[in-house]
Amino acid sequence: MNREPKLIIMIFSLIVGIFLAIQFKGNVDMYVPATLNSLQNKRIELNIVKAEMEGLKEIIRENEKKLDELKNISEEKEILEILESDIKKNMELAGITNLEGPGIIISMYDNDEIRLDDHNFDFNINDDIIHDIDILNIVNDLRIAGAEAISINNERVVSTSDIKCGGPIIRINGRSSGTPFIIKAIGDPVALNAAVNAPNTYGDTLKNVLNKGFDTYTEDLIVIPKYDIPLNNFKYAKPLEGEE
Repeated sequence: MNREPKLIIMIFSLIVGIFLAIQFKGNVDMYVPATLNSLQNKRIELNIVKAEMEGLKEIIRENEKKLDELKNISEEKEILEILESDIKKNMELAGITNLEGPGIIISMYDNDEIRLDDHNFDFNINDDIIHDIDILNIVNDLRIAGAEAISINNERVVSTSDIKCGGPIIRINGRSSGTPFIIKAIGDPVALNAAVNAPNTYGDTLKNVLNKGFDTYTEDLIVIPKYDIPLNNFKYAKPLEGEE
């Protein structure tokens, strides 16, 4: 019986197997299986990068527009008008001007219903009281929904505003306020209303689960006062050297 062909085939198969094993080992990192979680993470990262790129493109467009305007200016009066417009816009963003516009008014107040009965004396009075965290959550929901200006009991809410509990009252911008807490917000009335009244929102939970006072009204014209507390200089922060 001729064994030579079988021997040749066996040797050839062994060589091919060793070659494939080497190739597989050398490329193993290139074929890591993709999981649903990894794909979702990559999609989130991609969306973040796209959003950042769009933001940068918008900044570039605004600066190019300003540059074109400055190039076409021939009179000092026109330059002053542009600078005054920029100052006015920055003052509005900083909250130091009175603003008006459409939006929503929210009234938040403690639950004044008697919760005791003849069989149950186990309750916590704090569950019926509006706390600073309740107001903060509503303010954050309004901001996310696009609110352009917000006030609480006629105290303008800016980036440095403090909202803290102090016993039966809440301190806003260092000033004491008691219930009811009237929150006013300027923006798209439909979007703002949905942000605090849609099912599973924090406002819906306050009203229908925790039974705290929570009433909302949309208005065509709301006036929000300016932030009237002097802006203090930074004590510790200072401009980075070498930057203007």
